[in-house]
Amino acid sequence: MKTYLVPIDFSKAGSHAADFAAALSHQTDVDHIILLNAYYVSVYETMLPNPDMVLVKEEEIEQNAADRLKKLEEFKAEMYKKVRPGVEISTHLNRSHLLRAVVENANSRGAGLVILGSRGNSSNDDAKIGSHVVRVSKASPVPVIVVPPAFQIQNINRVVVACDFSKVTEADSLDALKKLLSRKNFDLLVVNINTKANKDGNAEAIAKETALYETLKQYSPKYYFINQADIINGILHFAAEHDAQLVIALPHKYSFLQSLLHNSVSQQLLESAVVPVLLLK
Repeated sequence: MKTYLVPIDFSKAGSHAADFAAALSHQTDVDHIILLNAYYVSVYETMLPNPDMVLVKEEEIEQNAADRLKKLEEFKAEMYKKVRPGVEISTHLNRSHLLRAVVENANSRGAGLVILGSRGNSSNDDAKIGSHVVRVSKASPVPVIVVPPAFQIQNINRVVVACDFSKVTEADSLDALKKLLSRKNFDLLVVNINTKANKDGNAEAIAKETALYETLKQYSPKYYFINQADIINGILHFAAEHDAQLVIALPHKYSFLQSLLHNSVSQQLLESAVVPVLLLK
């Protein structure tokens, strides 16, 4: 993950996500951070008046773009003070919807990770989560980290990986996780999310029967059970109890989210989280 893509809308939540990206650069081998601002002006806004009988003129659109570019450059200058020396920061303005901008730039610019705030962009000030978050998480071709505003920026020392052990049957499914953990000095806590599992059993013994065990053996993980009907609250409580700085959900086929297509589940997770949540692909 040599390149991070960070959507910026100049909100507090977006700026907080950028601060997280800057802090993460000191723990990873990232060498390029792209600050992306996206705004969309419908063609109808330039042709038809709004309810106040006002037309959006092309000159106003161009001035808007110029103002945004100036803000991006100012933001970049401040961010250079926070990233690891040697990390390049570039800016990009997209006149399109955020979702399209993220997908296009992740593909064309070789981004390995998208980092965004859980509010901002399309959300109201009092909303727990922006409606853009779930859509971007679903459509992004690369992993996404969602950073809640309440998270205090700090080094990531302890990571929770949540999955149903029984569903991880192929080592190849863990490639994204191995890439993330490579050369990182994290305490790794692997939690079996299975409401039907025997919580009195030995979590590590069960893990030994899966592809998970051999793949993660080199990272010396600790294995745990969570046997609760309310899986999401169980995971978040576990993360808080163990002072974790990141929760990782495996690709949807293997994770407790089942599928990012279930918006209500992923939204509940992201709304409730007080630590960043990484959604692998």
